[in-house]
Amino acid sequence: MNPAVTWLPGAVCALVLGWVLVLGGSRTRRLDRLHIRVDAGRDGLDAALERRAAAALLAAAAAGIAGAALGVASRAALDAAGGTGEDRETRENALGRALAGLDRAAVPGVVRDEILEAEQRLVLARRVHNDAVRDTLGLRSRRMVRWLRLAGAAPMPAYFEIADPATGFGVRTPAPVAVAEPGADLRG
Repeated sequence: MNPAVTWLPGAVCALVLGWVLVLGGSRTRRLDRLHIRVDAGRDGLDAALERRAAAALLAAAAAGIAGAALGVASRAALDAAGGTGEDRETRENALGRALAGLDRAAVPGVVRDEILEAEQRLVLARRVHNDAVRDTLGLRSRRMVRWLRLAGAAPMPAYFEIADPATGFGVRTPAPVAVAEPGADLRG
């Protein structure tokens, strides 16, 4: 038998095994980083939810009797803090509905600004968390990750779905201002 033919299958197997090990190791590291990102996003989301509930309590106290329902909803949301699942989402949606029904003109300006900022931060925190969950679930759905069980015992991350605040209270970022050179044609 030709000596070149006897080592060729072994070399091909070694190359394939090496490729699988390198790819598996890189996917494992990426998956670990994504799970850390999901945990950090969840912590940021919890902080934003608690801040909104605290701002709602301030608004309920400032609104008096008109804010009684808001006070109940914000206390329920604070009680659910740190929890997960549909119960937390339900309580947060109830708080969102109570905030949407609040007459913001009757609330002092400082409290109104705190509510607005808390709602804006909540929108951003929810997006960051859900983006991290999307990326993690995408990687966990890959064949190699499933077959080799590269996710280990890490729990499956879940989206956090609540209604965003009403239009007009969303996140605002200023548009960049285009500066033209003198004499430049801006008609495109």
